[in-house]
Amino acid sequence: MWGGRFAAGPAAIMEEINASIDVDKRLWREDIAGSKAHAAMLAATGVISKDDLAAITKGLDAISGEIEEGKFAFSKKFEDIHMNIEARLKALVGEPAARLHTARSRNDQVATDFRLWVRRACDEASAALRLLQEALLEKAEAHAATIMPGYTHLQTAQPVTFGHHCLAYVEMFARDRARFEDARARMNECPLGAAALAGTPYPIDRAMTAKALSFDGPTGNSLDSVSARDFALEALSAATIAASHLSRLSEEIVFWTSPHFAFAKLSDAFSTGSSIMPQKRNPDAAELCRAKIGRIAGSFTSLLFVMKGLPLAYSKDMQEDKAATFQAFDDLALAVAAMEGMVRDLTMNPEKMRAAAMAGYSTATDLADWLVRVLGMPFRDAHHVTGAIVALAEAKSIRLDELSLEEMQKVDARITKDVFSVLTVEASVASRKSYGGTAPDNVKQQIALWRDRLSKENKA
Repeated sequence: MWGGRFAAGPAAIMEEINASIDVDKRLWREDIAGSKAHAAMLAATGVISKDDLAAITKGLDAISGEIEEGKFAFSKKFEDIHMNIEARLKALVGEPAARLHTARSRNDQVATDFRLWVRRACDEASAALRLLQEALLEKAEAHAATIMPGYTHLQTAQPVTFGHHCLAYVEMFARDRARFEDARARMNECPLGAAALAGTPYPIDRAMTAKALSFDGPTGNSLDSVSARDFALEALSAATIAASHLSRLSEEIVFWTSPHFAFAKLSDAFSTGSSIMPQKRNPDAAELCRAKIGRIAGSFTSLLFVMKGLPLAYSKDMQEDKAATFQAFDDLALAVAAMEGMVRDLTMNPEKMRAAAMAGYSTATDLADWLVRVLGMPFRDAHHVTGAIVALAEAKSIRLDELSLEEMQKVDARITKDVFSVLTVEASVASRKSYGGTAPDNVKQQIALWRDRLSKENKA
């Protein structure tokens, strides 16, 4: 590969550290697509002949078939996917293969291949998250009125519906999808033709290759074209945030399926047992999804540290970009698929959820709101009165609605029997009708809006 510059080959350890084929062979589809587009452009601009183009295209198609069938022999001797394919192309078609690399470098070649791969990974991540949204919508629809405790600080706060809780994650994953789509839009410029770092004297048509590879256009600066990896960092950032949302939902599934909560159950399909304790049903799938954030965030940090001090333009350090990115998106794909499966698999226990919502004085805010609305108290005064009534119920170890009217009137004589109409968990959730609130009618409306939104995506 190095022509006449070097008199001897690399040392064995140099060959080992320098080769990337074990990692970047995953880019073979992108590399072949980029080479086809480049060859077609070279022929269209008269840099190579039409006969050369025909031979190169035929050879690349043959190589694609060999890789698909598992017959291609990847070799560390050729370092990376680009030289492995070029070496095989030369063996298949001879001299035309040597003309393919005209007006390009491995620098713009890998930058193009990697953008193509990350762009596809963003599309696949968004599609997988959409399936998870659909699973959550189905669960929300089935439990639009199922009452559960809402928490702050993991302390009982106010009653909500499980459908409302599911919709919170639908919103989160929508933002995750939007981040992937935003990252995709920014990376959708083609580096091919930037060559090593300075462009090329050949009369190439970069707009042609960009269009052939479904980019919006060519990148505008040859130095930036070959040295930028912020597109991968942005995609990894989106993956990290999505993984954090998966981790939060995983944590809740671990809680819900524990005997202390008993809000939900996972079937054998998403549970494991213990090697010593026969009674155990462990939510291992949820725990593993919860852990994936560590690996994915680690990939983001790894690439960030690789890139942070590099001068323009290309440095071999950048060879480390792909392993971290590939691993992160593999982990994300697995975690999203597992979470979708768990959401569909969950069997909820509405009785346990309602009982938990009734405990912990979750309708105390409803009492305070009643004092404001009916008696005209300032909210801070109502908060104080309600706190005294909660303390009274707590001292008796009973719920608010189990206190007598007389007991409440000892705290404030103006309280009437009408107060009991707001102290049930059903009344509490039904009253939360403000936009975005937990009222079952709101939940049903939001489900309909989300179904319409996702349906329009299909038609777009």
